[in-house]
Amino acid sequence: MLALLVVGLLVGGHAQAQAPQKPSSPPPFKVLRAEEDYRYLRAPDAPRAPLDGLKYLPLTESGSVFLSLGGDLRQRVEYYRHPDWAETPAADGAWLQRYMLHGDVWLWNLARAFFQLKSGWTLGREGGPGPTDEDRLDVHQAFVELRPWERADEGLQVRLGRQELQFGSARLISVREGPNVRRTFDGARTRLRFHRWDLSAFVVRPVATEPGVFDDGPVRSQGFWGLYAVHPLPVLPGGNVDLYYLGFSNSQARYAQGEGREQRHSLGTRWWGTSGRWDYNLEAVLQVGRFSGAPLLAWTVASDTGFTLEHLPLSPRLGVMADIASGDPDAEAPSLGTFNPLFPRGSYFGEIALLGPYNFIDLHPVLRLYPSRSLALSAEWTGFWRQSVEDGVYGPSGMLVRPPGGSRSRWVGHQVNLTADWELGRYVHVYATASRFFAGTFLQQTGSSRDVDLLQAEVSVRF
Repeated sequence: MLALLVVGLLVGGHAQAQAPQKPSSPPPFKVLRAEEDYRYLRAPDAPRAPLDGLKYLPLTESGSVFLSLGGDLRQRVEYYRHPDWAETPAADGAWLQRYMLHGDVWLWNLARAFFQLKSGWTLGREGGPGPTDEDRLDVHQAFVELRPWERADEGLQVRLGRQELQFGSARLISVREGPNVRRTFDGARTRLRFHRWDLSAFVVRPVATEPGVFDDGPVRSQGFWGLYAVHPLPVLPGGNVDLYYLGFSNSQARYAQGEGREQRHSLGTRWWGTSGRWDYNLEAVLQVGRFSGAPLLAWTVASDTGFTLEHLPLSPRLGVMADIASGDPDAEAPSLGTFNPLFPRGSYFGEIALLGPYNFIDLHPVLRLYPSRSLALSAEWTGFWRQSVEDGVYGPSGMLVRPPGGSRSRWVGHQVNLTADWELGRYVHVYATASRFFAGTFLQQTGSSRDVDLLQAEVSVRF
């Protein structure tokens, strides 16, 4: 991170930071709200949406120092039948509430301070809220950001404090948007954009989600650091490449093999973009390190390829995802082969969220239809297999949910998802899904194996 800071200062010289260019229309809200930039509203003729008065509140006569306010509200109801494949409870319903408010103070074009509160509540859950269901009131983000150099699409940012991180396809680093409480980190990040490169370096600790009031804190047993670079591919129009290194340590790691100290180094690349009607997203990761003093070697390969028929009614997109992540080949050997997805998106295989991306093979065809620009309808099927029969299956959080003993079958099961995703103007988003997971041979031979149903609907408001 220090190296990026030095390089940025050298290339920046005495160039002054400057505001972004004025857009032609109000930009959409981002998943990472701290990445929004409303300095363009300083211009009297800038495009404005109805609530943009909250986005630019001048604190000085010149308007160079200003406050920007915003928020996210999400209401979700969900109904599970036989959650976690269990006989009891036969059904489980819940009402999940998420409230997030933030303030962003810009100091000329050279620095900013961002502060965000969160409140997550869950009512009606059988057995009480889950680990990511509830956080009654806490600081979600609180950081200062220095911008010593900025020019057009280039610049340097140094961010210190509690912050969200998300890179690439959110396979390894995500804000965990699906669950009720999002993920955040404590630490430092530097970002340098220069000559079409987008380079980030960070050193952080994940923040634990606690259910009380102002009781979240860093997970002392874990450390996370890395370098992430993105660059267009000049030989492939519309293409881009990501290159990254991610380091992770955990003194309390748990796998089917047992518990111990883990240090893992991930080297990865992602090739993604569009070419005509085709879109593609290919990623490969190799992990090395040590677990309980023994060698560690794991890997994953993931793909998401689609073809959009824009000339047909509903502009259908036909796509297929195919992924594989290594499992431990021998639970009795001291070495470990289970892939660790680090901090992936919470609903990795859909909102039903029964399985996590550990020791798996999946095939996932998708049909998506667009009745309008604001409405997307999807039908998906996903089949799951174990990559190694010597390893178990894991949940989205990495917890072992079914040990490997008792079955030599790879077939875990398959699920069907139907979803509707509707943007009602600039501020309101409606989402609904219906899913069923059909338990396969491995689950049937190792414990409870009832098919699982999920019905879910949510309304989100952003401003």
